Amino acid sequence: MELIDWIVLAGTLAFIVIYGYLKTKGSKDVKEYILGGNDAKWWTIGLSVMATQASAITFLSTPGQAFHDGMGFVQFYFGQPIAMVFICLIFIPIYHKLKVYTAYELLENRFDLKTRKLAAILFLIQRGLAAGITIYAPAIILSAVLGWDLKTLNIIIGILVIIYTVSGGTKAVSVTQKQQMFVIMVGMFTAFYLVLSFLPEDISFGKALKIAGANNKLDILDFSLDTSSRYTFWSGITGGFFLAFAYFGTDQSQVQRYLSGKSVRESQLGLVFNGLFKVPMQFFILLVGVMVFVFYQYNNSPLNFNPAAAAAIENSQYKEEYQHLEKEHEELERKKKMAQEHYSAVLDVKDYEMIVAGKNRIQAINKIEREQREKAREIIEKADPSIETNDKDYVFIHFILNNIPKGLIGLLLAVIFSAAMSSTASELNALGTITTMDLYKRGFRNDRSQKHYLNASRWFTLLWGLVAILFASFGSLVDNLIQLVNIIGSIFYGTVLGIFLVAFFIKFIRGNAVFFGAIVTQLLVILIYYYFIHRYEAGEEKLGYLWLNFIGCALMIVISLFFELLNRSRNVINR
Repeated sequence: MELIDWIVLAGTLAFIVIYGYLKTKGSKDVKEYILGGNDAKWWTIGLSVMATQASAITFLSTPGQAFHDGMGFVQFYFGQPIAMVFICLIFIPIYHKLKVYTAYELLENRFDLKTRKLAAILFLIQRGLAAGITIYAPAIILSAVLGWDLKTLNIIIGILVIIYTVSGGTKAVSVTQKQQMFVIMVGMFTAFYLVLSFLPEDISFGKALKIAGANNKLDILDFSLDTSSRYTFWSGITGGFFLAFAYFGTDQSQVQRYLSGKSVRESQLGLVFNGLFKVPMQFFILLVGVMVFVFYQYNNSPLNFNPAAAAAIENSQYKEEYQHLEKEHEELERKKKMAQEHYSAVLDVKDYEMIVAGKNRIQAINKIEREQREKAREIIEKADPSIETNDKDYVFIHFILNNIPKGLIGLLLAVIFSAAMSSTASELNALGTITTMDLYKRGFRNDRSQKHYLNASRWFTLLWGLVAILFASFGSLVDNLIQLVNIIGSIFYGTVLGIFLVAFFIKFIRGNAVFFGAIVTQLLVILIYYYFIHRYEAGEEKLGYLWLNFIGCALMIVISLFFELLNRSRNVINR
């Protein structure tokens, strides 16, 4: 990185932190700190909700996901717009009517205190883990690529977020996220424009799409009923719907964004905005990854994009074997470039048989390349089992650092840091709020002043920030980071959503049945995850993780219903 990149990166991050601190410091009471004074407009809510969901993992992992597997990942988001409608009609009016600080307050009103605490604890577990990952994800990748110290990066990201989040609370999070979303979108559009400009002169955007299509990167819809497939139309509409329904309806990191709305209408418009633009945004980010794939059809790419892998090979007994594979890869890339140029030429001729022959040739070459990459991963694993061989998270950052002009590298790194800060700030804000209002105030100190709870919220937010940094410092990279966050959410969200649906729609089920039903359900979901997903290699699972959201929700309703009926039958017998 050059001096101009450092100036752009540091200047962007400093502006966001200082602006957020000065704009929102000095909350008068806990209500203003947690709910931001209830004066947020719909566009602030919409952008804040999007920024909370769009972590650095999104902008690091998603392009790499598209590079390797194509556009099919977008199906994951198909259920989200539908979920937004239900949340606008059901959750938002109830939250505003009850004037709650947290999503779990209403569970005490409907059931009892122990159910409220259980839901809060489930949230703290899964969101506490996710907070560490959202710091760790960009830190480990930037550390590997730039040679920066990992723990130092974790501390830098964490402290930047803590400064304005602890100071200004919810309003600071919402205010800074508008700037962060602006930086993110400018950076992604810049990357998209640049990757297209780097393609050969005769390769238009239309031709680039045809080249991507010839390599099966534009296969967006999969209508198969295979439940072991991670991303299908049906898993997106069902599992994706339940995940989004639970995340936006019951996860405090999102609920707190729209609880700060000026009115029910402002909150609803903010979520509708998110529902309308989230799928196109993810589609665009995946498209950037597909265009990076097309770029590497004409330009040399490493056998493995993780630079730590090359370093591990260099100092191992497998060095010569890997170098031989690299020479084969270089020769194959030369053939691939020639095949792509031939395919581009026959597209202009518009001869169907020649186009099909050219497409088949490209697919054959790319099949061999995938086999080479798999051999490379096997060699890397033998050289150093601790090195992450799945390089999806490194593809986009490798493209940025090796091809983007000076100055713009700083901008795109600012995108990654901004995304990390925006999602982490929301999580810390929510974790501090839940700890204060659902556990500390309700369980230990319910007779203190507003000032006391304001200070407690700040201290708990600071504490969770330090916990997130600590977790990030001792985390480990597994598979694809964006999938890891969604897997963690899928394990817990179904149970929590089931609790809320029972609260809203099955009025005769009482607190004890829900409490014990939730415990049993959560244990069953963890067992299902372990035996049908965790024990298998990626792509070989017996069940796609998105289905855990639907299964957890359904089990929660059925089991709590069973406990309620069992309890009533006992009461009848005892009479």
